[in-house]
Amino acid sequence: MKQITGQDLSSMANAASMAAGAPMPLLLDVREPWEFALAAIRIEGLETRLMPMNSVPELCAELDPAQPVVCICHHGARSAQVVAFLERQGFEAVYNLAGGIDAWSTQVDAAVARY
Repeated sequence: MKQITGQDLSSMANAASMAAGAPMPLLLDVREPWEFALAAIRIEGLETRLMPMNSVPELCAELDPAQPVVCICHHGARSAQVVAFLERQGFEAVYNLAGGIDAWSTQVDAAVARY
């Protein structure tokens, strides 16, 4: 399983925005709607999509396997399970945000609420 840190995600977003024709990573937030409303990662130029973990099996066909996907949850455990599931579905460029949104808040963007 591929892990990505918050700093790596920032770098990935910057590199993707500079590369002509490179697919931009999708931020797939697998937390519950109340968690997403409380704290979410927003990076200009990247789509953030809420897809609670329990809905991923029925909705994963809506995702593009050719697009890089970064899975996000609170601390990284749920998103790791979703990454493993997506890999079994044939997704190759799928990453787990190490430490989840909590690590993002402490390491990258303190404006994102911690809970």
